[in-house]
Amino acid sequence: MDNYRAPVEDMQFVIDEVLNLENRLGALPVYEDKGVGSDLTLAVLDEAAKLANDVIAPTRRIGDLEPARCENNRVLCSPGHEEALRQLGESGWTGIAASEDFGGQGLPEVYGTATSEMWNGANMAFALAPFLSSGAALAITAHGTQEQKALYATKINSGEWSGTMNLTESGAGSDLGPLKTRAVPEGDHYRIYGQKIYITWGDHEATDNIVHLVLARLPDAPEGSKGISLFIVPKYLVNEDGSLGARNDVYPVSVEHKLGIHASPTCVMAYGDTEGAIGYLVGRENEGLRCMFTMMNEARLKVGLQGLGAAEGAFQLAKAYARERVQGGVAIIEHPDVKRMLLTMRSGCEAMRALAYSEAVTMDLAHSGPESEKALAQARIDLMIPVIKGWLTTFGEEITSLGVQVHGGMGYVEETGAAQYFRDVRITSIYEGTNGIQAADLVNRKLGRDGGATMELVQTEIAETVADLMASDNDVLKGMGQALKVALAAQVRATEWLLQQLRSNKPAALGGSFEYMMMTGYLFGGWQLVRGALVAQRAIAGGSDREFYRHKLATAEFYCEQILPRCLAAEQSVLSSAGTLMDYPVDWI
Repeated sequence: MDNYRAPVEDMQFVIDEVLNLENRLGALPVYEDKGVGSDLTLAVLDEAAKLANDVIAPTRRIGDLEPARCENNRVLCSPGHEEALRQLGESGWTGIAASEDFGGQGLPEVYGTATSEMWNGANMAFALAPFLSSGAALAITAHGTQEQKALYATKINSGEWSGTMNLTESGAGSDLGPLKTRAVPEGDHYRIYGQKIYITWGDHEATDNIVHLVLARLPDAPEGSKGISLFIVPKYLVNEDGSLGARNDVYPVSVEHKLGIHASPTCVMAYGDTEGAIGYLVGRENEGLRCMFTMMNEARLKVGLQGLGAAEGAFQLAKAYARERVQGGVAIIEHPDVKRMLLTMRSGCEAMRALAYSEAVTMDLAHSGPESEKALAQARIDLMIPVIKGWLTTFGEEITSLGVQVHGGMGYVEETGAAQYFRDVRITSIYEGTNGIQAADLVNRKLGRDGGATMELVQTEIAETVADLMASDNDVLKGMGQALKVALAAQVRATEWLLQQLRSNKPAALGGSFEYMMMTGYLFGGWQLVRGALVAQRAIAGGSDREFYRHKLATAEFYCEQILPRCLAAEQSVLSSAGTLMDYPVDWI
């Protein structure tokens, strides 16, 4: 059973009514001829929804039951996936937010964010392919030569070719310093030798070529992460006239057997088993990590969207089942605890969506906004990214687990499809930097580097929203304001404590970092959700009888009553992280 339908109505509400995209981005020089506004938003969302609903979503269960496999150094994809990927590429979705100069559509990142959520809600295993491609194109655009941009980035953004990221080795995971893949200079190129693991969509036949971005070490490179360079290694070499030439010496060795995302060919890739794979340096020697990390903010935003997409799909499936399943003489959606679970799922999805979309606009402003605002926007998106990646994926795991629970015993049976969302999303808190790494980054780097100044600016904005809510003559909005005020105060206290610990007891600060990341996510998501409630209430007060607005008010009220109080519990965990956690001997664990 697959009932996924892209939540276009809520997406457009957030983009156009809450974030006011036309006024915030429409007048920027880079977008002034794009017609950014509600008409464009609806056109983009409607077309993307057709692809997500009708083409991609039907592949989700097929891919789970018939996984990708590797035979004779060639990946055989799950049925329907290569056809869907070709259709996505031909329709121009891969480079929706990429520069028109290099094959993209040049639209705001928030449109790419919305479509990425759709692909993930429809089939997360499939969505990994365009995700990796856009990241590869971004890295090449940022650091490649003009020739590399014109050829490789353009071909990827246009959907003709695809891209991968090759970082991990068996002895080099989150710490890439020990990696052993070698790059030997040879004229105007290099010969690459080594093996990479966990290479997502490392091989397929959906596109004419695959552009592998590979981290490797030159013969005289310094030890550790400072001696890593980045290389373009195409599956097929490219002739001077742009046509495809001989097969390069890069092949899939096997496909991992995973807990979920079975249709995504997660490959072990061998480079240079015979004559050496030909590669081309991107950027400068020994600066490969810097080049690769150019796309980390976008990549981690997209991983957060995987958590959101899977959660939305799980919610829709659970809601449909709860309306049909009769127990005790009524559909189980009438049972209070089932209703609690479904509202947790719904409000969580809407809060996650509002936060992710809001910060996609911040990313646009950091890249293309007025010069006077770029630095602040960049500082804010740097602060937000670990929260988005960490909170959305952890909360997404909870929500997909609730989807199984709503189904009861049938959720544990694979035929319903509920368990697949739960299994698929589990990887998201692990890759692109585990959520523990995200939490440490939030506290140690993002808070620590400016003494909490950027966080304080966001806290001030939340306080302004609290004031708007409390000034309302609507008792429901006032109640939301009080709940947001209490949660904000807890997060402010935790922030101040962590900043103090960073100066005197850094291990204690890191010990409290995960709970701090989660409380910050609950707070930020709730803040964006009640911003939507304010917009909805103004529409109702203006005479609108649209039922959607009443839904938004009620959903935000539930979140404030049932989810925001988690911030207070998290505060207590943060403030006690200097105690037993630090004192407990590791030999006793």
